[in-house]
Amino acid sequence: MIPAIFGLSGTVLGAEERAFFRAADPAGYILFGRNVESREQLRALTESLREIHGRDRLLISIDQEGGRVARMQPPVWAKWPAGAAFDRLYDLAPASAIEAARLNYEAMGHDLTEAGITCTHAPVLDVRQAGAHDVIGDRALGHEPLRVAALGRAVLDGLARAGVLGTIKHMPGHGRAGADSHKELPTVTASDAELERDIAPFRALADAPIAMTGHIRFTAWDDRNPATQSPFVVEEIIRKRIGFGGLLLTDDLDMEALSGTVPERARRALDAGCDIALNCWGRIVDMEGIAALCPDITDAGAARLEAALGAIRLDGAAGRQAELLAARDALLGLMAA
Repeated sequence: MIPAIFGLSGTVLGAEERAFFRAADPAGYILFGRNVESREQLRALTESLREIHGRDRLLISIDQEGGRVARMQPPVWAKWPAGAAFDRLYDLAPASAIEAARLNYEAMGHDLTEAGITCTHAPVLDVRQAGAHDVIGDRALGHEPLRVAALGRAVLDGLARAGVLGTIKHMPGHGRAGADSHKELPTVTASDAELERDIAPFRALADAPIAMTGHIRFTAWDDRNPATQSPFVVEEIIRKRIGFGGLLLTDDLDMEALSGTVPERARRALDAGCDIALNCWGRIVDMEGIAALCPDITDAGAARLEAALGAIRLDGAAGRQAELLAARDALLGLMAA
């Protein structure tokens, strides 16, 4: 198995993609707006991926956070609030905010399971920092680590109730970055002691099945390499200090924070200790390069992947979405009372 999650080029699998995926046997897939057209089309697409692998428990993922990061859009699917909505409600009624987040993501999970999607890359556990770049912004669940952790736990619980895996991101923390890692490599110069605030939510949710790294350089830990490609950050900070034992994905390898070819970026991340390289854009030449340059998934990575897949509930879509949304909206409505 190739330790990679690959993107797709369109709304149906092409013959070249199908043959490549069958031969390469990637760990999973990620879907974007270009892959999403209708309920029937999306379910057919995910079923075609399962047919290639011959198993139902397959890591088919998407970035469906809510707010400005949502690949499944109205009018076909519901519009979901950004993380900041639950943060605002927490100011008024913390328990209600936690329950609203749980209801919201259980309802979202029904959309995902109906479509055959088994994982969404949420919650965002980055602690929002004043003066940082807005690439996180209202995606964050708050400015205070314990609040972010409490709401993040509710997100994971809601998704799990619908049978869907969540992904905690962007480890070890993107909240104080002064640049957008899609465009350039952010450098964070905070001290080791200051960074305890950033890693606190990840430590609280270290039992999550999946996490995603951030392409950020932390000079207190490694002044040369971004976290995704830093053996020190992966082993000493993520695995040991945070205590995360689950499946560790990179953020998208196409982001301009990283240098070198996409296959070279993947190899450096895997050599640093990440379990899975995430390559989102469905370019066959990049995917073939990753398959040629990177080793098979490690035994530890394969075990973590299987543990995550074991948490998927294939009967998760139970048709309660309207009820869940009504309850969520009643809680969010407290802010207008």
